[in-house]
Amino acid sequence: MRIRRARKTDSVRIAELSTQLGYPATGQEIVRRMKRMRPTALHAVFVAESEKLVIGWLHVSVTPLLEVPLRAEVNGLVVDEKRRSAGTGAKLLHAAERWAAEKGCKSMSVRSNVIRERAHEFYRRNGYQHYKTQKAFRKLL
Repeated sequence: MRIRRARKTDSVRIAELSTQLGYPATGQEIVRRMKRMRPTALHAVFVAESEKLVIGWLHVSVTPLLEVPLRAEVNGLVVDEKRRSAGTGAKLLHAAERWAAEKGCKSMSVRSNVIRERAHEFYRRNGYQHYKTQKAFRKLL
């Protein structure tokens, strides 16, 4: 398995993996979303590839905020449901952490739905600490 930066040609597989996690998308939608990630220096999408098949992806971005030193956030992480618990997610996470450190980030954050208990354990195993519980609000425009 190798970790590399995502390419436009990975979009269909990224969409398939997103759909597995409950976020349906098409390859075209993924391409459009990737093009909107600006400035590009503040975003990275990594994929895990095994035998020329993308088996996972991670989107990380630098999040400059007033109240804390520069930090990065994992915006999405998906590993193929048939390939979970084999170290793929950890390798993607470590690639994102290295990228964030190179950008000068002092910490890394991730949000995870309360129903994803398996994901919570994954993050704890990888050194993340639960530090806040909050409600998320959304308004359609």
